[in-house]
Amino acid sequence: MLRFRYGFCILLLILSCAFARAQEFPTNDEISLMLTQADRAVQQYKPLIDQQERMLGKKAQQAAAKDREVVRGLEIAIKAFRQKPQGFNGPLGFSFFEWLDDADRNALLCANGATNDAASSLIDGNASRAKDLMQLVQSCSDAATLIYTVSENAGALYTRYVTSQAKLALEAVEVAQKCRDALKGMASKTNQ
Repeated sequence: MLRFRYGFCILLLILSCAFARAQEFPTNDEISLMLTQADRAVQQYKPLIDQQERMLGKKAQQAAAKDREVVRGLEIAIKAFRQKPQGFNGPLGFSFFEWLDDADRNALLCANGATNDAASSLIDGNASRAKDLMQLVQSCSDAATLIYTVSENAGALYTRYVTSQAKLALEAVEVAQKCRDALKGMASKTNQ
């Protein structure tokens, strides 16, 4: 009888954890939508890195190399999460969120650098170059806005994952304590 109760407690623990997980963790559909948005943002930003490097010259080379690393990481993560969306609900989801944040910051830095060069070009009397640089400013700003929006979505999903994980752990502890108390009660009755 004690083995039956012990097995029942374990089954109860597993079922309560599975039910809680199914209801509160980000779903495959939510993750897939966010990945589609992220891919669109990355594809919009990717050519701007080359344009930034071409237009801003040597001072943009190091930044462009770092930008390409971030984009490469995002592309690899998007591909992996598309195959296994629930992989986002773990440590790699946080890395993905950080890469989005890095890409957003880098796109803003692109806009800032192009703004500074546009101002210098105007001072030097090169209105044509200033106009081209202002187009880069606008493109990088648009990409940064899109990436930021995706980052906010990814952050909200990841926060939900972490919150659900913590709630699940607390529920598991509560169920385990109840099972322990029930088993202690049964053991004391059988020892009498």
